[in-house]
Amino acid sequence: MTVKDILDAIQSKDATSADFAALQLPESYRAITVHKDETEMFAGLATRDKDPRKSIHLDDVPVPELGPGEALVAVMASSVNYNSVWTSIFEPLPTFGFLERYGKLSELTKRHDLPYHIIGSDLAGVVLRTGPGVNAWKPGDEVVAHCLSVELESSDGHNDTMLDPEQRIWGFETNFGGLAEIALVKSNQLMPKPNHLSWEEAAAPGLVNSTAYRQLVSRNGAQMKQGDNVLIWGASGGLGSYATQFALAGGATPICVVSSEQKAEICRKMGAELIIDRSAEGYKFWKDEHTQDPKEWKRFGKRIRELTGGEDVDIVFEHPGRETFGASVYVTRKGGTIVTCASTSGYQHEYDNRYLWMSLKRIVGSHFANYREAWEANRLVAKGKIHPTLSKVYSLEDTGQAAYDVHRNLHQGKVGVLCLAPEEGLGVRDEEMRAEHIDAINRFRNI
Repeated sequence: MTVKDILDAIQSKDATSADFAALQLPESYRAITVHKDETEMFAGLATRDKDPRKSIHLDDVPVPELGPGEALVAVMASSVNYNSVWTSIFEPLPTFGFLERYGKLSELTKRHDLPYHIIGSDLAGVVLRTGPGVNAWKPGDEVVAHCLSVELESSDGHNDTMLDPEQRIWGFETNFGGLAEIALVKSNQLMPKPNHLSWEEAAAPGLVNSTAYRQLVSRNGAQMKQGDNVLIWGASGGLGSYATQFALAGGATPICVVSSEQKAEICRKMGAELIIDRSAEGYKFWKDEHTQDPKEWKRFGKRIRELTGGEDVDIVFEHPGRETFGASVYVTRKGGTIVTCASTSGYQHEYDNRYLWMSLKRIVGSHFANYREAWEANRLVAKGKIHPTLSKVYSLEDTGQAAYDVHRNLHQGKVGVLCLAPEEGLGVRDEEMRAEHIDAINRFRNI
């Protein structure tokens, strides 16, 4: 049995769940990996000079053992997130430490502690096998996966699974991720694939869509409401493009911060009207490596008020981190919220605390999403309320280049990867719904 036989079954209109269950699994499959013995290959280089094309490999790997509560999924398409870039350049530290610690948890988790790490935190595909205790999914089901892997043995995680002490990001802190022909996931990572989308479109929203939902909409985040002004850094990117859509769909007003006119046009295509091109307007929030410039914070705040008719922002959607955080705290209105999920420009944040405590502002940390939040975010995609922002699709062989483009910020929106799917455009099951949304789908695909 080869992966081609699996692909033939997926592309067959007549294949049943029993047919998929009867398929023999191959002994190995192709997967994107980084290698444990190469973690020092970029030692001494600046972050920007570390090249994922040198560290990312396409290997044949054995199919992992299937455990209770798990599923093996044939991956038709995946996408590149920034966590895959971090893994590939071994920053802020090599991910093999995560795998080693996970491997010590139980006999079953030892599978994850390997000399290679199969990466990737998104997928769209078809269930091949389910382990003992899985009742909600069966072979042949078309699915997408969110990237929260959680044990749920502690009481801490039962109000919000993101608080579970054994919570991990699949494909980043676990092995057997989605940039591969087959992936191993927990069954409670699975969600129905939106029927009007192709495989690569369905794979694109996953991590970033759910992250943006929790940050902005959920009670665990900023709890955005109608009428809010929302400042969105990197509004045309993989994460910001979904934040922009949630603001527009929820009756808020996004103020989109971008770094070029091309990216500003992307925001306009999404329906945003208030846009700040930080490069064209020359904002420099740091005088040097150690000193911020409050005058630039004030100039930035003045520009926001010019766009909003004199109002400050209720919410700042933060993810650049060190470079922008001082400005974010400053420009937020009294009683407003700065919600942060990442620090792509640096983890050591500095801000003037007077503008936080004296104005009763809140800083909220947000990390991915729990199953319910991911399900709701996917449901909005399935309803055609939120659209994939997929700008380019690569082959599995070219994943290194895809990661390089994301690392160098050469991309727009999300960058997709075809795994088993032989070409783009396959997997659409609801042509009628697609026709209803085709203008938006094409507009967001052509960003």
